[in-house]
Amino acid sequence: MSSAPDLLTAWLDAPLGRALLAREQEEVRRALEHAFGTQCLQIGTWGPPDEFLPHARTTRRALIAEPGARGDVVSHATQLAILTGSVDVVILPHTLEFEPEPHEVLREVDRILVGEGHLLVLGFEPWGPWALRHRLSQRGFPPGLDHVLSEGRLRDWLTLLGFEVESVARFLHALPFARLQGRKLGRALERASGWLGTRAPLVNPSGGYLLTAKKRVYTLTPVRRARRRAARVAGALIEPTRRLPS
Repeated sequence: MSSAPDLLTAWLDAPLGRALLAREQEEVRRALEHAFGTQCLQIGTWGPPDEFLPHARTTRRALIAEPGARGDVVSHATQLAILTGSVDVVILPHTLEFEPEPHEVLREVDRILVGEGHLLVLGFEPWGPWALRHRLSQRGFPPGLDHVLSEGRLRDWLTLLGFEVESVARFLHALPFARLQGRKLGRALERASGWLGTRAPLVNPSGGYLLTAKKRVYTLTPVRRARRRAARVAGALIEPTRRLPS
């Protein structure tokens, strides 16, 4: 009997999964063009290990995998074996949607990121066509997906942690069927649906999104206590200083 990771790997290797990865890779590549530093981490396996990390502009790159999966470092996403403030860029490819406590994952990401570090999050929009097929599927779509997290809710969580959302790219407007992916009809439907989605998102919501945020660090400027100035005499009128009785 195949395990959930094996089923997900097989699903991502099928035509529909490969089409999804290709579309997401394109969005991640664009976002990483503006993220620099020394270390980039991808937390969670999603497709081949070289799907997103080779596009990072950082000096070093590593994949953090859950126990039982292949990665450069094996660690739970809610308890990362990573030094505090040591990472410049973090990529979460649907990681939050497979974790029962996604907000705890974000707390760990906040801990390991340096100030002004970048966070990239891939997700499925709850009201989009891909999430709808997930709800209708008895075996899960994709396999093992626990829940979907809206871009709005994710934005609220990040704001509470002190992140600033820089951009949100929305895509996957066409229906999630393999025969529509990578063909002229599918590309035409994606363009038309994308055009409609930007003007009437409630009528045709996107299936997926890539949210890019930056960890802000606000420094407090100490305010010196002002010295008490001596009273000036104006026209020989000044109230005499009152002395307390001894």
